[in-house]
Amino acid sequence: MDEHNINDIRMAIRDVCKGYGSDYWQKLDKDRAYPHEFVDEMTRLGWLGALVPEEYGGGGMTVTEGAVILEEVNRSGGHAAGCHAQMYTMGIVLKHGNEDQKTRYLPGIADGSLRLQAFAVTEPDAGSETTRISTTAVKRGDRYIVNGQKIFISRVLQSDLMILLARTTPYDQLDNKTLGLSAFIVDIREAGSHLKIQPLDMTFNHHSNVLYFDDLEIPEENLIGEEGMGFRYVIDSWNVERILIASESIGDADWFIEKATDYGSKREVFGRPIAANQGVQFPIAQAYAHTRAADLMRFDASRKYDLGQKCGAEANMAKLLAADAAWEAANACMNTFGGYGYAVENDVERKFRETRLYITAPVNNNLVLAFLGQNVLGMPRSY
Repeated sequence: MDEHNINDIRMAIRDVCKGYGSDYWQKLDKDRAYPHEFVDEMTRLGWLGALVPEEYGGGGMTVTEGAVILEEVNRSGGHAAGCHAQMYTMGIVLKHGNEDQKTRYLPGIADGSLRLQAFAVTEPDAGSETTRISTTAVKRGDRYIVNGQKIFISRVLQSDLMILLARTTPYDQLDNKTLGLSAFIVDIREAGSHLKIQPLDMTFNHHSNVLYFDDLEIPEENLIGEEGMGFRYVIDSWNVERILIASESIGDADWFIEKATDYGSKREVFGRPIAANQGVQFPIAQAYAHTRAADLMRFDASRKYDLGQKCGAEANMAKLLAADAAWEAANACMNTFGGYGYAVENDVERKFRETRLYITAPVNNNLVLAFLGQNVLGMPRSY
């Protein structure tokens, strides 16, 4: 890892974020609006095309460098959810798409003329059991016809393209249940009435939706890789997702720790700063220690990914540790601020809501523990 380059990235992202302070993010949260201005500037400066190879017009950066970009957005008080999918979703095209798909889509993703922010996997009746999804893609001539439903699919209304995982072989016809699912590139602009998008009203401003597919046609050339192998392609992309989400959580944790440390050192009650009390100081320090441990695991995972080594365990542990550390820091900060933590002007309550998501998504921390117990420690399957 080039520490000099990493520090240059940190400073550059902080400079961008200075133009998008508390007022900007508070208004977006109040209006349930999308950060178009911020995303557009990040795209124009090349940060959201950072992981696209240089031959396709991108920055050619490593996952380690991409992770620092998102970390700094959250550490600066922003919300990188409007950015992260553009960075990792295209990875499935990059690693498993053919050359025609790469040349058709990656340059546009890199320069911002094409937006790929949506990744449609989760379904109401399948949840985390991805191999049980029931949305179908039936081959008819040179097209696939898609019918079904997806839920909690973010940023569809802000995207031109979407990666879709759908069933191409009935579940009961499979001996190996990880097969029979296929990945597709969907051009949302051409979907028309065959794709209905229903926004969800959520606790936080995340632009999540329910999708209904009604005889949506996808050209055969938009199938990614081999038919029936989509689940394995998605798993491969999840390692990058875990690393980037862990990085956002680390940024959140550091924001909370800095905020709590500053407020606790200045706020005086009974004639002394409240941070002089161990009941205030120790939880902040504990959260800091756990954040630094998560930080190390994140960099271990990203280093292994960048070297082409197996990193499933490390990526999952990074996400687990970082999400827990961020939530611990969020609670320490809220407790430090007391009633003032609920005041919108301090940003604590907004970040508090945003941070809680990553314990549950994009993979529930309990499923990470199940993965580690079974696949790393060799214990019996727990679910």
